Amino acid sequence: MSLKIYRRDGGKIWHYRGSVNGQRLRGSTSTTDKTKAKRKVSKIEEDTWKSDIDGPQTTLTFAQAAFLYRQAEKSDRFLEPIEDYWRDTPVKTITDGAIRQSSVSLYPNVAAATRNRQVIVPTQAIINHAASMNLCTRITVPRFKIEKKEKAPATWPWVSAFMDHSSAHLGALCCFMFLTAARISEALDLRWKDIDFEDNTALIRETKVAKERIAHLPPVLVAAIADIQGDREPDEKVFKYSSRDTAKPQWRKVIKRAGIKYLSYHSCRHGFATSLLHKGIDPITVARLGGWEDATHVLKTYGHAMQDNTLANIIVGDAPKPAAASDTNLIALEKLARN
Repeated sequence: MSLKIYRRDGGKIWHYRGSVNGQRLRGSTSTTDKTKAKRKVSKIEEDTWKSDIDGPQTTLTFAQAAFLYRQAEKSDRFLEPIEDYWRDTPVKTITDGAIRQSSVSLYPNVAAATRNRQVIVPTQAIINHAASMNLCTRITVPRFKIEKKEKAPATWPWVSAFMDHSSAHLGALCCFMFLTAARISEALDLRWKDIDFEDNTALIRETKVAKERIAHLPPVLVAAIADIQGDREPDEKVFKYSSRDTAKPQWRKVIKRAGIKYLSYHSCRHGFATSLLHKGIDPITVARLGGWEDATHVLKTYGHAMQDNTLANIIVGDAPKPAAASDTNLIALEKLARN
């Protein structure tokens, strides 16, 4: 099958797709002129056949590499702007500096983390996927430096105040995220069939790492969920919000009504880890309970210092030892900190 040209719905630019010499190709001709588009596609076909003689590294384009990446069923999130940027640029001419510059051109007014996530990571992934097929050379792109800000964690008093001023549904959602460390996307995907009221557990599908875990439901959370149960079908969502954006206006109103500090959804997951660490639970256990793969990450990200300036009294035994300072857990924390 040779390459065919087509337009996307509502679009004016001609694109192409098809198979040449056993290779599946797809990309943009970057023109609205049909005649020019056909000539360009003809040249692409010629170059593809020529690559069989000269080697794929000579003619592999970014559009071809991106097509192979999609064909392998890799994540297509953020890909379209990148594909439109590079189009038929030969992969061999794309440098790490050019990729960094592309992120600035595509997203001029965003934070470094966004450029890393939405441009550098997927662009590098596309090229390195082609490299794994011996079609080009691997590339490593330095990330933009990110200014790390200490995340404010939710606390149980904060969650309690939130629940006191919110609807039963939103209050239960907040409580669920805080007491299970569920991300907002994971909480909103929870179904009634995922909850076991006999064992007080919930099945959480961890979208970020494509895994599942069983979370314990403390009595206060069981009560909050039971309060919104009613007559629900097993496949029906526990929380009525269709997306995080649907819940956000109400989330803000509750915080304002309660007179508490604004915290994001993720602050609840953050608070789960911070609260347990301050109660003396070791990072390895916290990571297991909350679905983190790396205990060191838990310690570095969520191990905020306690704000009691009198804790030095513990050294000489002048004050009762708080729960957060058990000998076993201090040893675990110190070992992870040294590593």
